[in-house]
Amino acid sequence: MKKCIANGKILLKDKIIENYVIIFSEKIEKILPVDKVNLSEYEVIDAKENFVSPGFIDMHIHGYLGKDVSDGDADGIKIMAEGIAKNGVTSWCPTTMTVSKKEIENAFDAVRKVKNSSEYYGAKILGVNSEGPFINSKKKGAQAEEHILKPDADFIIENSDVVKLFTVAPEVDGALECIEKVNKNTNVLISMGHTDATFEEAQKGINSGAKHTTHLFNAMTALTHRSPGVVGAALSDENVSVELIADTFHVNKGIFGLIAKIKEDKLCLITDCIRAGGMPDGDYTLGGQPVHKEGIKCLMPDGTIAGSVLKLNEAVLNIYENTEVKIYEAVNLASLNPAIALKIDDRVGSIAEGKTADLVVFDEKISVLMTIIDGQIRYKGEKI
Repeated sequence: MKKCIANGKILLKDKIIENYVIIFSEKIEKILPVDKVNLSEYEVIDAKENFVSPGFIDMHIHGYLGKDVSDGDADGIKIMAEGIAKNGVTSWCPTTMTVSKKEIENAFDAVRKVKNSSEYYGAKILGVNSEGPFINSKKKGAQAEEHILKPDADFIIENSDVVKLFTVAPEVDGALECIEKVNKNTNVLISMGHTDATFEEAQKGINSGAKHTTHLFNAMTALTHRSPGVVGAALSDENVSVELIADTFHVNKGIFGLIAKIKEDKLCLITDCIRAGGMPDGDYTLGGQPVHKEGIKCLMPDGTIAGSVLKLNEAVLNIYENTEVKIYEAVNLASLNPAIALKIDDRVGSIAEGKTADLVVFDEKISVLMTIIDGQIRYKGEKI
């Protein structure tokens, strides 16, 4: 029996509709007025007047529930996938960082194993986000300097079956050649990050094929009126998408609205979550380095910010509560916009007939009540 969701406020990409139902199997088959549907023909999911949203896409997440992608542990990746589904994430990019090349390769293999398996129940893996090792030591942030390498296009091309996007500092030796070669030979999204580039150097990276920016503002040259930096280059180019860690700590909430107005459908919310996410306050590691979690802050002993413990539904709430964007616009930042950046918006990212039935039901505080992936209920809370 096919399923349908009824009695919900459905968030389309540009409006809210009520008194409609979504009929779905693995894909969304029809979106119809409720009075045009015989509900007895379907397995009905009562949304109880909550919001029905497209599934969220986290394109930058390192860890969760004590696990880390860079551990190279397939079971750990499965635990992460199931955990983030409870936060409304239906697709994700397991994210590596600057560890040894061997550890990165092991992580790629672990992601391949899980991605190609039908034996896990959580959010779908889109491919790896390789954040590093092709970065600038001056902006390494919480990345281990001893593992930073010269940009190597062949390494990305050889692993392009599993790598969906990667980060590079465009100003370092060999970076532009790497960007051009990867751009020519793959569909991998190239992102500027952990970079000390000038505005002009960032523009050269963009012109060579870098069309994305890793966690805007963090670990990159700032925007000033005489030296616009990487931030200025990313904000001023309409073809460049940007990531934002909207936890109110990495970036001040006062500029959330400004960034949303400037970048529109090029703004993608991410978590940059580490293994401390979903865990109690205390001591953890990131790339083999010590990190202390206290509330929303994760810091290394020297005070360097080390990722976040943000959940993607919380990021949507933070944007919604601190800007003038409408609820469906806030949702787009975590669903449609990442799908556009990754060139998968023909399949996922919004509620539309023919798209995959990746759906989330949440309340007014964007607390997730139900997550549906490929038409199957993968998480159901107590309140629905």
